[in-house]
Parts: sequence; C-alpha cells; structure tokens
Amino acid sequence: MLKVKYMLPQRLRKLRKENKKTQEDMAKLLGITRPAYTAYETGKRHPDYDSLEKIADFFNCTIDYLLGRTDNLVGVVNEDGAETDVYEQFL
Repeated sequence: MLKVKYMLPQRLRKLRKENKKTQEDMAKLLGITRPAYTAYETGKRHPDYDSLEKIADFFNCTIDYLLGRTDNLVGVVNEDGAETDVYEQFL
C-alpha cells in the first residue's frame, strides 16, 4: 500500500520562513492563537477550509500546493511547460 506523506505542516513552515513571518504573524492573519497556529505546523491540528483559503491567498499559492497534492506553487503546468489557471483545464 502506498503511504502518502502529509505535507501541510512542512509547507506552512517553509512558506512562513521564506516570507520572514513569525508564527504570531500567521496566527493574527488567521484570527487564532499562536499555539493553535503552531499546532498546524506540527501536524497536531488541521486548519479549516476558510483558514486554508486565507493562507493560500496570503502566500499566493494554491490549496493543492499546501496540501501536497501538487508541487506547483501556483496553477497547473500544461504539456508545453506553460503555467495555466487551475480552472482553464476544464474549459
């Protein structure tokens, strides 16, 4: 059986550090306590959908990237290597 690694904690930490934000900064953005946000980065708690949207918007990435469903920070890369809007693939 294939074991899928839960990527959210690692991606949250990576994006936060790359953008020079503290856990307190992220907690304020989400309207939660710093310990609650820390629990997201340790994998002890999972953010709700609204929080995932806020995080993705703040870091200009997709929720799929945060969850580890893709390694593309933004959008979808098509066959010729160009990045497209996620929803264009369904048109």
